[in-house]
Amino acid sequence: MDKDFAVRVTVRGYETDAQGHLNQAVYLQYAEHARWELLQAAGVRQADLLAKGVGPVVLETTVKYLRELRAGDEVDVSCRFVWAEGKTFRVAQTITRADGVRAAEVTCVGGFLDLAQRRLVADAREPMTALASDPGLLGL
Repeated sequence: MDKDFAVRVTVRGYETDAQGHLNQAVYLQYAEHARWELLQAAGVRQADLLAKGVGPVVLETTVKYLRELRAGDEVDVSCRFVWAEGKTFRVAQTITRADGVRAAEVTCVGGFLDLAQRRLVADAREPMTALASDPGLLGL
């Protein structure tokens, strides 16, 4: 994929804190929203994962706040999966204002939990490869 997948979100007033800035927890919600939108675009639905007996889990999240966001700002939330061998993968995300200014960077480490065994699956790529109708969107 030449360009990272992205979704546009408008900051809503009720998502801001007492200073009028986007609440820190909402950055994580925007990142989660973009991840699920990417999975859907690639043909992976939540119901498909559950039917396969796996569920995505976030093991670690890092947010680097770069610029403030305020109510009414439009942002693009990008999402790119970074795969390696083994049980985990990374997701690199950027939240960028419509004027091109980077507001935050979000990096996650995740895996897929075998819902019966309650352990991470051995190859994190396998559930996505098996379910995605467009694995290229997921970097596979």
